[in-house]
Amino acid sequence: MAKYILFDTETTGNQENDRIIQIGAMIVHSRDEVDVYNELCSSEVPISIEAMEVHNITPDVIENQPPYHELDFTKKLEAYNQEDNYLIAHNINFDLSMLEKEGFDNHYTLIDTLRCAKHLLSDSPYHRLQYLRYSMELYKEEGAEAAKHNITIKAHDAIGDVLVMKLLLSRLVLLAKEQFPGENPMHTLTKLTQTPVLIKTFNFGKYKGKEITEVVDEDRGYLQWMQKNIDLDEDMAFTLDYYLG
Repeated sequence: MAKYILFDTETTGNQENDRIIQIGAMIVHSRDEVDVYNELCSSEVPISIEAMEVHNITPDVIENQPPYHELDFTKKLEAYNQEDNYLIAHNINFDLSMLEKEGFDNHYTLIDTLRCAKHLLSDSPYHRLQYLRYSMELYKEEGAEAAKHNITIKAHDAIGDVLVMKLLLSRLVLLAKEQFPGENPMHTLTKLTQTPVLIKTFNFGKYKGKEITEVVDEDRGYLQWMQKNIDLDEDMAFTLDYYLG
């Protein structure tokens, strides 16, 4: 039976040299068998103030923790590393890149709940995990789920975010069944993870809230400037390429 590994990392920062200092994970073997991991690890890279501001992990907290390669989760991650199993995260490209810095070579099938949410909840103005936690009323279910697994939920805490992501994944499976009837929902989510999103509306900048098709007609030059001067994520780059032809 396939293993479903949902995980989240907290890091020293978000730059090229930054490293993992916490991993939260839930390994789902079956509906009734779930392993929970919530582990801190030491790092030779200093934690940036900006990162501490987000996750509240300070240098003294990780000072005597084992290195990443000695974590219990790390050993399980390697043991299950095959295509039949699923590795799942919200904005998985970031978390996977952090694992790769530690030497991880991925063979899992990947599911990105962020990109899947963009596809399946296209009318939602935002797809951040904490936004979806409230907009989809996942918070009403999380208390019972947390108690079942003895987890404390805190925003921007690795294991708390993983539990919310597990609830989100269940909703995404239902939406996949509704919008792609007759397909295996996990196969659908895998396919959507690999498919860039065609964004309809700007949710940032001077055209926030405006349809991109309108901006193409009114200020094509601005979109061309964005292409040349801004480090765009894959979905926005795909969208501008599509509309600008």
